[in-house]
Amino acid sequence: MARVMGVRQRFVKAAMNAPFLGREEEHDLAVRWKAVGDQDALHRLASAHIRLVIAIAARFKHYNLPMADLIQEGHVGLLEAAARFDPEREVRFSTYATWWIRAAIQDYVLRNWSIVRGGTSSAQKALFFNLRRMRARLAQRGEDISTSQLYQNIAETIGVSVNDVAMMDARLSGHDMSLNAPMSDPDSAASSERQDFLVWDGPAPDEQAGEEIDRVRRAKWLRAALAVLSEREMRILRERRLVDNASTLEALGSRLGISKERVRQIETRAIEKLRQALDAQQPDARTAMI
Repeated sequence: MARVMGVRQRFVKAAMNAPFLGREEEHDLAVRWKAVGDQDALHRLASAHIRLVIAIAARFKHYNLPMADLIQEGHVGLLEAAARFDPEREVRFSTYATWWIRAAIQDYVLRNWSIVRGGTSSAQKALFFNLRRMRARLAQRGEDISTSQLYQNIAETIGVSVNDVAMMDARLSGHDMSLNAPMSDPDSAASSERQDFLVWDGPAPDEQAGEEIDRVRRAKWLRAALAVLSEREMRILRERRLVDNASTLEALGSRLGISKERVRQIETRAIEKLRQALDAQQPDARTAMI
């Protein structure tokens, strides 16, 4: 551990002692790297900006992630900035690289702060990194506002829903907890885990499996029974019984060119034929289907 700390301290010291680059020298190095892929130019350009990586990484140390990892991810962002930098835009490399360094570190924080992935959208990402700061700023004003009003103000500022603010605040207020964590003495024979107290209102797995088997069986019975119907009987039964928005007798009769009473008679006959077909297949099928 001491050896790791020593290496880290030497790295930070070397970064802080790296010479600053003037505008012309920086431009020359960027041109050499972009035009001919000069690795030495890239090394000098990146080394001169490691202190910028360290400074930005330090802003994220309160997320309780290893500082070395934050610096490493920031260095990845620095190299990405170097690969995309256009020296002819007359912008200092540090200005351009800051966004890429911060973005790389933020992505690392989002991926490792919790086992539950959050901040998948730009608004959610902004909420994650600005919620605490905004709460502190609103609290410094000395205004006595309710939690709901606080959430409303933050939601309007960032452009997310109040529910999103409440959920993110709850996540930032606690830490991940394992469902296998014991609720009492782990050495006790009667020790229970957190997952033992989770309530599931849905059907049990064996009930779900049974329902799925029954659904497939009923569908098979129905397909076989429908084969005994004529084309017109099948159309009437489908439009009257097998769709969400069933047709009226009058509307269906108008489309078929027959009276609504005739439609009713054909429908009744089709249902009776279907009952007989189901009875022939399985005695209990008719009760389950019709």
